[in-house]
Amino acid sequence: MTHHVGELAALLTAVFWTVTALAFTAASRKIGSMVVNLLRLIVGFCFLTIFVYFYRGHLLPVDATPRAWIYLSLSGLVGFVFGDLCLFQAFVVIGARVSMLIMALAPPLTALIGWIILGETLQPVSWMGMALTLSGIALVVLKKHPGDETNGGSSRVKFNYPAWGILLGLGGALGQAGGLVLSKYGMKGYDAFAATQIRIIAGIAGFSALFFVMRLWKEAFRGMTYLKPMLQLTLGAFFGPFLGVSFSLLAIKYADTGVAATIMALVPVLIIAPSMIIYKEKVTLKEIMGAVLAVSGVALFFL
Repeated sequence: MTHHVGELAALLTAVFWTVTALAFTAASRKIGSMVVNLLRLIVGFCFLTIFVYFYRGHLLPVDATPRAWIYLSLSGLVGFVFGDLCLFQAFVVIGARVSMLIMALAPPLTALIGWIILGETLQPVSWMGMALTLSGIALVVLKKHPGDETNGGSSRVKFNYPAWGILLGLGGALGQAGGLVLSKYGMKGYDAFAATQIRIIAGIAGFSALFFVMRLWKEAFRGMTYLKPMLQLTLGAFFGPFLGVSFSLLAIKYADTGVAATIMALVPVLIIAPSMIIYKEKVTLKEIMGAVLAVSGVALFFL
């Protein structure tokens, strides 16, 4: 078992992210995605700090190098502020299930960024994997509409879901990919949980700045008065910013980044059953096939 610590951490991350996606979707629909983004980071940071104090003997990551602070802070801004800002609004617009399906693009995008910026090699099978992932997502988000007299009776391809929501999901995937690359580069042997603290601190700072600019603090304090959304937010924060993000860093620390990313990409498949049970969503066979294709593409990408 000790030889597969990274792979196990990646699998647990996928389970944690499934729980947190469902919880944050429910909370965001009640008190807004911006408010949930900030409050879940604060709550998650409290969980993480208590744990880190007993685990490492430090309340804060005071032993991190300046280099770690720079790159992990950038990772927090890219992943939490930009990526999750897009993702959480996508939860509201198109739901957790479809949003997390689009997030299956994050692992291929991670490797693509490495190819563009770091000069890493991409094999032909990697491009095939990306095409398969895109095909799986397209199978779910696109559908053919029968034509009418105005276009000569020819069928047209349209989005099954609002285009704005799909673009937000793509933004979330891009943010996660960029954050993962920066985390891998900045961590370099540093403790994964302390690294997560740095990322969350940067995320809180970024969202706080946005709240000042957009004058949203009143909404944040109002959101804290709603019991049910706050309980959902706390549940999501425990499994997301605390356990999920920390275990994702453990995964990329102890396993090959590609293998870890592939296992963590199982969320679109794992989330199907809970979405049907909790939100009474009607999931078609085509959508299940799309989710399986998307995850298979991720796996193929890293062969």
